[in-house]
Amino acid sequence: MSGPLDAALAAIWRIESARVVATVARRVHDLGVAEELAQDAWLEALQRWPTDGLPDKPGAWLMTTAQRKALDWLRHRQMAAGHEAALAEDLIAMQADRHPDHADTLDARRAARSVGDDELLRLLFTACHPVLPPPQRVALTLKVLAGLSTAEIARAFLVSEPTMAQRLVRAKRTLAEARIPCELPRGTALAARLGSVLEVVYLVFNEGYTATAGEDWMRPALCDEALRLGRMLVQLAPAEPEAWGLLALMSLQASRIAARTEADGRPILLAEQDRRRWDRLLIRHGLEALARADALAPASPDSYQLQAALAACHARAARAEDTDWALVCALYERLRQRSPSPVVALNHAVAVGMHQGPAAALVMVEALQHEPALAAYPWLPAVQGDLLARLGRRGEARQAWLRAAALSTNQRERQSLQQRAEALEPPRSTRSTDEPA
Repeated sequence: MSGPLDAALAAIWRIESARVVATVARRVHDLGVAEELAQDAWLEALQRWPTDGLPDKPGAWLMTTAQRKALDWLRHRQMAAGHEAALAEDLIAMQADRHPDHADTLDARRAARSVGDDELLRLLFTACHPVLPPPQRVALTLKVLAGLSTAEIARAFLVSEPTMAQRLVRAKRTLAEARIPCELPRGTALAARLGSVLEVVYLVFNEGYTATAGEDWMRPALCDEALRLGRMLVQLAPAEPEAWGLLALMSLQASRIAARTEADGRPILLAEQDRRRWDRLLIRHGLEALARADALAPASPDSYQLQAALAACHARAARAEDTDWALVCALYERLRQRSPSPVVALNHAVAVGMHQGPAAALVMVEALQHEPALAAYPWLPAVQGDLLARLGRRGEARQAWLRAAALSTNQRERQSLQQRAEALEPPRSTRSTDEPA
């Protein structure tokens, strides 16, 4: 297959796969089976499209093919069990389902998109079910909703591909054995499950915003997917401040994506970004979502609201030096009380360094040196290196940045840290005899 065709096929699968899996899962009541049937439809497409040509509506073709395979699967299973009546009901229901591309009028297309969003929400809540441990929820969501391959997810989790494949199999088996239906929870059940879903959506966003591993610092497609899910969630739960807070946070952070890398992919840190390249529409949407969250929970903001408020401090500053660091420090204090964690404490130290100076912040950072959760976290020595450099302690800063580079599993991030360390390397003529060349 040609390069352009390969790219077109990959884009079609990335866009359509989640909806196909979601629709089939609602019929076969088994996420693992639904994914296999969707993959079977995709394999058929890969066999036929290169010779027959792409259909006018590839999403509709995939949906029809997957539903036909689902019906065959149901027929074999239910006929064997003598459940002909159930088969007839499923046949009627599946014939009633229509893909958005089949719609004939504007209203029909809008209704079909709404149905499609419902299918994706069902799949999201199924993949994020509390019966699964959090790492499996994230992995399964990345697989069935974000369309990542098992190899890509394995790299993100820093495990081997066979290990990740086993985790995904266990997750789908757990859902099947627990007979978890592919459906949207309602009422109190929705509120109880929403937190788990929001957590997974934000983890997907973070993996796109700063990739855990690989050659690229960012994976914007994951950020886009998380934003799309966030918008769907506020429509599903418009009275939940957490949902609005998360949407605000992701929108404000995503507004910086175009300014976060050089043309060659090298990272640009926040203070050095050209803020004229920030997406003003996303900033506006983020601030509007934050206002909705604040109106729903003015006295007790959740952690997403507080993080969004922090992002808003940067979004409102035309220049880095205009940032209200006193407010940023105050918000971090509230966030530490609301959701204490070593990472929040480290970010608080960065803000203190900007507000009170590097010496005060360095004390806070050094207090985190023995935190087990930060033992392999490259940004701990990276922040330490920045503070030491600002204090003129160049040799110590260089060593800190080298430690950070050694801990980083992202190629772009590692290169950036190494370059910062190399910039502090003393001239050859001033090196001591015991310093490595």
